[in-house]
Amino acid sequence: MTTTDRETLEAALRRAADATGLGPALERAGGLADACREAGGRVGDPAWDGVSRTIESMPLDELAAILRVVTARFHLLNKAEQLNIIRVNRERARAANPASPRPESIESAIAALRDRGLDATGVAGLFGRLDIQPTLTAHPTEARRRTILDTQTEIARLTIELDRPDASPLELDRDRAALDAAIATLLVTDNVRSQRLGVADEVRNGIYFLAHTIWSTVPELFRDASWSADRVLGGGAAASELPAMLRYRTWIGGDRDGNPSVTAGVTRDAIAQLRAAARERWDAELDGLHSALSASSRRVDFGDDLRRALEADARWNPTDDDPAQRTHEPLRGRVLQIRERVRRDDGYRGEDLLADLSGLRDAMRHAGLGDAANAGPLADAIVRARVFGLHLATLDVRQHAGVHEAALAEILALAGVADGYASLDEAARLELLERELSTARPLLPRDVALSDASGELLATMAVVRDEVERDPHAVRCWIISMTSRVSDVLGLLLLMKEAGLTEIQPVPLFETVDDLERAPVLMGELLGNAAYRRHLDALAAGGPPEQEVMLGYSDSNKDGGFLMANVALHVAQRKIAEVFAEHGVGLRYFHGRGGTIGRGGGRAGRAMLAAPPSARSGRLRFTEQGEVITFRYTMPGMARRHLEQIVHAALLAEASDEAQPSGGDAPRETEALLVRLAMQSREAYRSLIDDEAFWPWFVAASPVEHIGDLPIASRPVSRASGKALTFQRIRAIPWGFSWIQMRALAPGWYGLGAAFESAGQDERGRIRDLLGRRPFLATVLENAAQELARARMAIFDRYAQQAEGGEDIFERVQAEHDRSTRAVLDLLGRDDLMAHARVVGASIDDRNPWTDVLNLIQIELLRRWKSAGNGQQDALRRPLQAAINGIAAAMQSTG
Repeated sequence: MTTTDRETLEAALRRAADATGLGPALERAGGLADACREAGGRVGDPAWDGVSRTIESMPLDELAAILRVVTARFHLLNKAEQLNIIRVNRERARAANPASPRPESIESAIAALRDRGLDATGVAGLFGRLDIQPTLTAHPTEARRRTILDTQTEIARLTIELDRPDASPLELDRDRAALDAAIATLLVTDNVRSQRLGVADEVRNGIYFLAHTIWSTVPELFRDASWSADRVLGGGAAASELPAMLRYRTWIGGDRDGNPSVTAGVTRDAIAQLRAAARERWDAELDGLHSALSASSRRVDFGDDLRRALEADARWNPTDDDPAQRTHEPLRGRVLQIRERVRRDDGYRGEDLLADLSGLRDAMRHAGLGDAANAGPLADAIVRARVFGLHLATLDVRQHAGVHEAALAEILALAGVADGYASLDEAARLELLERELSTARPLLPRDVALSDASGELLATMAVVRDEVERDPHAVRCWIISMTSRVSDVLGLLLLMKEAGLTEIQPVPLFETVDDLERAPVLMGELLGNAAYRRHLDALAAGGPPEQEVMLGYSDSNKDGGFLMANVALHVAQRKIAEVFAEHGVGLRYFHGRGGTIGRGGGRAGRAMLAAPPSARSGRLRFTEQGEVITFRYTMPGMARRHLEQIVHAALLAEASDEAQPSGGDAPRETEALLVRLAMQSREAYRSLIDDEAFWPWFVAASPVEHIGDLPIASRPVSRASGKALTFQRIRAIPWGFSWIQMRALAPGWYGLGAAFESAGQDERGRIRDLLGRRPFLATVLENAAQELARARMAIFDRYAQQAEGGEDIFERVQAEHDRSTRAVLDLLGRDDLMAHARVVGASIDDRNPWTDVLNLIQIELLRRWKSAGNGQQDALRRPLQAAINGIAAAMQSTG
């Protein structure tokens, strides 16, 4: 390759900019970036004032043009980096061998397990215990339109084509012209949506990824697993025989917490759309199988089972089929029957589809076509049947505990059971709930009039009841936001009983630092509660009981700061796991991770292995949202790499009990030290955000109010829609989004310096020792190092000074940035924040000057907004939103 993807795309951008009249804007932006590079990130450098004065003198249309070309440049740079990741991974795959497998691949995990003493049987057992459930959410962190995403995907495809070594001159010219046209289209397409997304739009977006990239990638993952096991240990199972180690979930259309747009009807429609998309994919899949399975009974014997199945399901023979031809092509005849059943949607379920496809595989093996059965399109179909069924993804419902409490109080009062349920203490609540759960009678007659909110809640439960009766995989969990006591869970159980909903597991979600600290005791009380254990045992249907627990990474960070959230989550995981072991109940953690470091983002596989050993498991869930979904699932190569890293980590995590080196959890005295440091960090963090001057400054200096107006999702930025925006009401996503826009990224590091500078030399030595033995703190510090490196104090200074009190706020944030940087470098024993990821560090340095241009334009637009009248503000609204979009593209993260 003589030209890098980046060079190819930058040259195409220049041509497209010239073609669309934006060449001068691109040239002007380059000059501004050079001036920002000259300032070198130094706070107070005179070069910043020079760039700001130049931007201040520009008319609005020129600023908008620069925003357009610089944003497009970052979109292309992001795509080039993704293509490079895919290319490097392929090069490493070609260079790998059994003695030196590719890092973080499934093969490397199996090799590590082999070196720990596991044989093929042991590894097969681990695969059987894996149950990885990525969960797509509609949280508002993807600022790009679907049109922009589709254009970027086409640009990536053309870039790959231009790198083909066997391409002819004609093909190269054709693809180069198409690339220029695609980038020109990107330049002249609105980056910002004209109206806010509705829930139906979000459902369609989630289904897009499930039904395209994820659908195509999953069989490749299973083939990787089969091939790796065979290469390392010999005798690996065929991909189609591997258990469903991966299944997808979604919140989109079921997440009611703080989103009044998610109604019972919306939830019903979301499930129907998932089912329709699955059947559409299966129709195409079975059409392909019909073409592929052309073997004739005149040449091979398929056995009696296939003949009997054809006869038993003769009523499903399509009327437009040629029976004479089908007589001698029984595989095709059977595929047509299966396809007809899928089309009819008459109670045919995913397990029925899996059994019928497995029957086809057995017939092929009987005919001596084992290789084709184990490695061809039929094998892929069997994998998809295991993973996606006929529902594509299982929907979760989530609602705030306070909504459940209000509905229950109303119902109990109407039923004459209790007035003032909300005012009862916990003991009285539990006594009442346990009594009502032990009786079979309903609380209310069917025609009773309820308030709109309570009626809507019970209507949603009725939808879930009906859908679960139709397909048990439609909905499996009901998540309780802000769970703080046992009655929150038993109260939901009583509401479910009233609605006739018995097959769903309540899942407590612990979000704030205080709730995380209470969680182990609360879960012990819940698992010890006879009424709840009856429900748990009933769900297990004779098997071992299992309970899911969700941990929130966003509100804990917003509440307590970076180190406090991480330590609280780590300690809670260990303590909760110990409680579950005492009660003999299986535990599945559901990690509510966001895309940014402050909200639990970063490499998911590494985070799994950084959990306390007692809490590690290959049975887990984690959220994927917004720009994270786009980054991981737009391109098949990225999706495959992401999923193999997850399976790699899950295998090692599941093997912890039987193959983990000795050492156990961190010693309790070290944990106590971390808790003390976390409290110190939280104190520093809260002293900033609780300062009475902070919130007015934050609203005035940051673009938070404009983020709220950005039409990127159906959910409001505040939990209290329609009320004044306060720190207590703002959601964690726009909170983090605003800090990223201002280039401070404080949720990803603030308080670390204050905490670690308070530690003595002996304590620092203990921390360094812990870094070498357990990955948790190393992961925390390296994640913080990345956010410290991405922070740009010189730019943050420009934002801070735009509002009253900004000088004091800036000095406090900069001082803590300096302290945190010194502490992280000292503990890690490094002189470079990005020494652990130099490629990422180089990318940060390369991006900074061009990102600075976007920030300085945004600051100027905010200044103009504040001094403009209402009529003038209308003209500024879309450029401001475009600036937010551009900075999000530059930073590759929002909230």
